[in-house]
Amino acid sequence: MLRFLIKRLLLGTLTMFAVSLVAFGMFFMLPRDAVATMCVKNCNPERLERVRVELGLKDPLIDQYTGYMKGIFVGRDLGSAQGGFCDAPCLGYSYTSSEEVSDIFARVLPVTLSIVIPAAVLWLGLGIGLGMISALRRGTVFDRLAIGFSLTGASMQLYFVGGMLMIIFVYTLKILPVPHYTSLWDDPLDWASGLVLAWVALAFLFSAVYARLSRAQMLETLAEDFVRTARAKGLSKSRAYGRHALRAAITPIVTIAGLDIGGALGGTVITETTFGIQGLGRTAVEAVRLGDLPTIMATVLVSAVFIVVANIVVDLLYAVIDPRVRLS
Repeated sequence: MLRFLIKRLLLGTLTMFAVSLVAFGMFFMLPRDAVATMCVKNCNPERLERVRVELGLKDPLIDQYTGYMKGIFVGRDLGSAQGGFCDAPCLGYSYTSSEEVSDIFARVLPVTLSIVIPAAVLWLGLGIGLGMISALRRGTVFDRLAIGFSLTGASMQLYFVGGMLMIIFVYTLKILPVPHYTSLWDDPLDWASGLVLAWVALAFLFSAVYARLSRAQMLETLAEDFVRTARAKGLSKSRAYGRHALRAAITPIVTIAGLDIGGALGGTVITETTFGIQGLGRTAVEAVRLGDLPTIMATVLVSAVFIVVANIVVDLLYAVIDPRVRLS
């Protein structure tokens, strides 16, 4: 198991290295002049050139890249033009908000985490549970209702569901406040009430997909020989289905769940925009609109970290569910 984990960690490290190279290359490929973005007035050519030297933009690209990566782990000196020394993890200095990108992320990442993680718990529990029960009760009224629920959820968009939830629960019934973010540690009740509509909207849409997938996987697994053999040998229905069939059916669901959660953590743009909450997604969109290249680069790296970590966790869960995976 340890060897399997080390292989996956090395692969994840190589992936992050490749992503960092691409992200850093994007910084220089974009046509916008980063220094001109920082200096909006009184910027004659001599001053712009002086700022480029202070930022190290005249150094060889390899030196700039190694300096950027070094800053993530041990910090680096950004020069007088950007406020001096930047402590690790140093992701650069925002050209538009005049603060370290790591400080921006420290402010917006908890918002995105607060949206995605509770919503993921809801959509996984509801979707997988609904799909599994539907498969076991195939052809019943419950099964038909579950299929109708999944089709309804799969055909809707987040901005519509979120808008309808706000109209009903915020503006009509007035039983919930306007969506907002409050730290969990400051006020847990306000934290939950401010984000519950985002959780419900995401859970409804994602659980519909997982309900259909888990139902199909469970039906396929129930038809396998090993399940019929277990039942023929006298194993109870609950043990045969719960211990053997469920374990085999859940494997592909784990893969999709890891990718969905990792991708959602990388930036819930539509969710945050729909509910007016400032998280990583909206921050990334604003950085692109304003040409804030250090923030764009940091967003790409952080999003990649979430995806890589999610894939490593999925691989580990695979190894637990199916020990044969450890041999690969």
